[in-house]
Amino acid sequence: MIRSPIAALAAALALAAQPASAQLIGGGGLPGLPGVGLPTTDLPRPSPPRARTPRTPPLAAPESLVRETVPPLAGAVGETLEAVPAQLRRLRLEELLRAHPQVLEQDEAGAPVVSGRVLALAPTEDALAAARQTGFEVVERADLAAIGVQLIVLRPPSGLSAREAVQRLRQLDPAGTYEFDHLYADAGQAAAPGGGTGRPAPRRRGAVRIGLVDTGVAARHPALASGRIVQRGFAPGGLTVQPHGTAVASLLAGRSGAFRGAAPGAELYVADVYGSGPTGGSAAILVRALAWLAEMRTPVINVSLVGPPNRVLEAAVQGLSARGHLLVAAVGNDGPAAPPLYPAAYPGVVAVTGVDGRGRALLEAGRGEHVDFAAPGADMAAAHPSGGFAPVRGTSFAAPLVAGELARRLGEPDPAAAARAVSGLSRLAADLGPKGRDRTFGAGLVAADRRTAPAAVAARGPAIRGD
Repeated sequence: MIRSPIAALAAALALAAQPASAQLIGGGGLPGLPGVGLPTTDLPRPSPPRARTPRTPPLAAPESLVRETVPPLAGAVGETLEAVPAQLRRLRLEELLRAHPQVLEQDEAGAPVVSGRVLALAPTEDALAAARQTGFEVVERADLAAIGVQLIVLRPPSGLSAREAVQRLRQLDPAGTYEFDHLYADAGQAAAPGGGTGRPAPRRRGAVRIGLVDTGVAARHPALASGRIVQRGFAPGGLTVQPHGTAVASLLAGRSGAFRGAAPGAELYVADVYGSGPTGGSAAILVRALAWLAEMRTPVINVSLVGPPNRVLEAAVQGLSARGHLLVAAVGNDGPAAPPLYPAAYPGVVAVTGVDGRGRALLEAGRGEHVDFAAPGADMAAAHPSGGFAPVRGTSFAAPLVAGELARRLGEPDPAAAARAVSGLSRLAADLGPKGRDRTFGAGLVAADRRTAPAAVAARGPAIRGD
């Protein structure tokens, strides 16, 4: 018997992802189903809470959710099923906020934010003086010249919620940019520590260089041994190796036996933005990580994480694009009916969706006018910190295949060359769905030959969850 809303929703989504022949249901409840690989905290914005204690409206009982979302036996996916991934994220948001009420709260749209922090984008000294007079304290200053961002972090007066603090600063300085320190999708399951931090060194002649914003990577994995990996931790807890980052890194640059990433042997610069604490993956951490990767001159940067729009993060993305870097991002797994997620939906970002082994769009993948490419995102394997391989599923794992393809076409950050690299890859894309560019597949499928079947590398265990 299904005992929780999360289990019920996951089971319904897993059932719909199977072929029609596998969707038969017995009279005693749902059969055991394989994991579908959805993110653990990649969550949508529920309605704003009425009280300061983070709460969201209750969802329907598990049994009714299953009845409403399981598709007809003929195999067609019902319209209500499209909302399942977003509902899963909503439930996980409730769990995240309940687990960490001292350090997390919600913005006015229900998205998780770090408590006691407001981000300001290049405020004037007069604006800062006015903020200090009302009890705000400047706790961080960062001039991130590599992306053209001046970031100020303010601590609000005691007893002021993040929503109240942002509102007050915006009233004090209507011309300024004041933003929440939003959290972006949790990268997934934890793993035993491993790998090294490394230090920047002269670039190998002719080597492909790629930036990665994710978790820490198991640099000693056999699939990553032929390349060079430089890692740096930006979140509380320091560099922490996890399955998600290791899997994405292998799809970018891995090589071992039957397994090949998109750019085997490439130099990877890994920014761990999650560490080991609940505030990992915040907007301020992401912006610092992107600035470091710009300093390292990584022409292509892969970001397999998602979250709400944030004006400070948007400024960082614009700064990267203006300097000729290509940011490649997963569109997320909130389903086709969900609104766009960020940073994939920002102009200039290469947004990537995922397809299964038969070229069908993943049921949980986002859609929209911002989608640029599709790449394999299921029925495939990637490296696991244990030293072996594991099945993976999600748009998180499609993005690095596109990033690797672009990195082989872009040697240095350069706006004109970046545009040519994207245009060139578009010409090679296999058209899927309606003729021409569309909201589901963008320009079409690329890197189809980089999908390694789990059986080819003896992949084991449940699928690593992707964003």
